[in-house]
Amino acid sequence: MTKNISLLGSTGSIGTQSLDVCRMHGYNVKCLTASSRVDVIEQQIREFKPELVCMMNENAAKELKTRVADTSVKVVSGMEGLIECAVYDGADTVLNSVVGMVGLEPTLAAIRAKKTIALANKETLVAGGHLVTRLAEENGVSILPVDSEHSAIFQALQGSPSKQAVKKIILTASGGPFFGKKLSELENVTAADALKHPNWDMGTKITIDSATMMNKGLEFIEAKWLFDMPNEDIEIVVHRESVIHSAIVYQDNSMIAQLGVPDMRIPIQYALTYPERKPSPVKELSLADYAKLTFNEPDYDTFKCINVCKEAIELGGLHPAAANGANEESVKLFLNGKIKFTDIAYLNYEAMKNAPEKQDFTLDDVLAADKAARNYVLESVK
Repeated sequence: MTKNISLLGSTGSIGTQSLDVCRMHGYNVKCLTASSRVDVIEQQIREFKPELVCMMNENAAKELKTRVADTSVKVVSGMEGLIECAVYDGADTVLNSVVGMVGLEPTLAAIRAKKTIALANKETLVAGGHLVTRLAEENGVSILPVDSEHSAIFQALQGSPSKQAVKKIILTASGGPFFGKKLSELENVTAADALKHPNWDMGTKITIDSATMMNKGLEFIEAKWLFDMPNEDIEIVVHRESVIHSAIVYQDNSMIAQLGVPDMRIPIQYALTYPERKPSPVKELSLADYAKLTFNEPDYDTFKCINVCKEAIELGGLHPAAANGANEESVKLFLNGKIKFTDIAYLNYEAMKNAPEKQDFTLDDVLAADKAARNYVLESVK
């Protein structure tokens, strides 16, 4: 069946790689969205000919309308426009690759519209996991993971006879650019230092999250919601080569892992072609080229952001939303030279602990907790 895709976040790293997959397999790209990169999305419009496009930035939307006035595309803006793309009648699959909390509302809207969700926006499940999974179940909607780690687990689970057969999940982590460093050595690192990821080509925010290992903490929470596993049955292992993308352990202690070169087009494609396997634009993995693969325990004393996320999901309720909101704000501050790298984990933790205790929450509660956490970080820095 020909897929009709609504791609949220088309100009970022995941978005452009998603279009590589759509191009290769001839999928129809019905909707595109971006924040403000008018030049890039104009090129995408002229190649893929979507019917609806959203720019989050209103001025960017006005400029884009002028530039593509010779086409039939409709240009909308803001959160309202983003949701319009998420529920667009002509699309059957919504690939959500926007960065940050902005991805939550369109995901919920797409689920209500009974779209298949290919999810690369981890904040959706971190902040609103309870809401998202419950709504997906009520609407019979599949959530197919695009994160390389969660896709690897999802792929490994295809051979599982039952959920009870699974003993635990192993999330692999690259360790980022500061693997092996101690906390005292990270006091004065710069944004340029933190953006030098050893294996992956990712956007700025996700690359900083990889450097603090907050990314792995957020993925821990995401795995909890996607696979419904107890916290104690999710293990993090540092694997520098990023060849084993994650694994599961069965009750008989057999381990099944998914391997591949570090290229996001593999998990993107699997989410779009599932349950089929098709030729990929990614090169084949040669184990001989790597010669050896290494594994280490995470350094929880240095990379405290993992602990922030583990405690947040243990506390439950709105604590994960607060941890995520605080992190988005503290990463911006670090990138702008306003705080030190080592301040990120501290600010995230304090804001997370400050979240209201509320286990049964609404979308409004999540948005309020997110806003309060951001304000807490900004006030603390003042």
